Amino acid sequence: MASMTIADQMQAIAIARPGGPDVLTLTTVPTPAPAKGEILIRVAAAGLNGPDLMQRQGAYDPPPGASPLPGLEVSGTVAALGEGSGRFALGDAVVALTNGGGYAHYVAVPEGQVLPRPSGWTDIEAATLPETLFTLQQTLIERAGLARGKTVLVHGGAGGIGATAIQLCRLYGADALATVSSPDKADYARSMGAAHTIDYTAEDFVARAKELTDGRGVDIVIDMIGGEYANRNLKASAYGGHVLQLALKGGARAEINLGLVLMNALTLSGSTLRPQTSATKARLAEGLRKTVWPAIADGTIRKPRIRSFPMAEAGAAHAAMEARDHYGKIVLEFPA
Repeated sequence: MASMTIADQMQAIAIARPGGPDVLTLTTVPTPAPAKGEILIRVAAAGLNGPDLMQRQGAYDPPPGASPLPGLEVSGTVAALGEGSGRFALGDAVVALTNGGGYAHYVAVPEGQVLPRPSGWTDIEAATLPETLFTLQQTLIERAGLARGKTVLVHGGAGGIGATAIQLCRLYGADALATVSSPDKADYARSMGAAHTIDYTAEDFVARAKELTDGRGVDIVIDMIGGEYANRNLKASAYGGHVLQLALKGGARAEINLGLVLMNALTLSGSTLRPQTSATKARLAEGLRKTVWPAIADGTIRKPRIRSFPMAEAGAAHAAMEARDHYGKIVLEFPA
């Protein structure tokens, strides 16, 4: 195994017990060693995502064999190469979708889930890319067939997933209709490329989506809410539409009209990224490398609004992400 000088122990953020942000604890744990086909990354920054909050709350257990530490996306440098990994060299600046364990000074990642850090992006900026982009490559692009001329209703248009989805719509020539809850969030969604914004606190998103599509409805819905949104999403969809259920912030139980699904030939699909195989994640990475990474390099994909916190303030970072006025991305910064 090729490697730099690496200490046997490292600092990490652990979940002491299920609960609120205060259960995140700075601790010392053994430094992982990269297995065959893995790369050890010296973490410079780690992005926060919804699954991190769910894991902290005790609602999203890591898959078998994955690190119990939270953290699904990182940026940093290659510190060691496991047997059989040769795509990167020691010291390379990279980003990665992890299988957990990103809230730590080091994390071991299958090399197929690692991509070069885009030129012109700092570690803090680059740490916002992997989890949202891998998720949307799997769902919006591959499963729902994002393409020129389609209209996409993006719930939570100012969030991490939402703003990234809006940018991918712009990249692929689709129109994004973004739901938001404040003027600031509307401005941000438009700055990311939303064709229209819908204030869901004052407007019926179904009626507004129909109005903006001349009564046809939207081709794709990206939903993180669930609950009572489920049937409304079906009503907002065009014939042959596809509803992508990516999270359940509004609850897992819903009553839907199956007649809408039947008569309008609708597709409703759910997806979780973390339990997918390394081969699947490597395929998603390759898709991003071919299409999205060039768009990042030429400035088509814009940098999100970012708020960063020191590693030791992970609890405050989680609290900030759960605040009602949060939008954009939140990143943990690790000491050099």
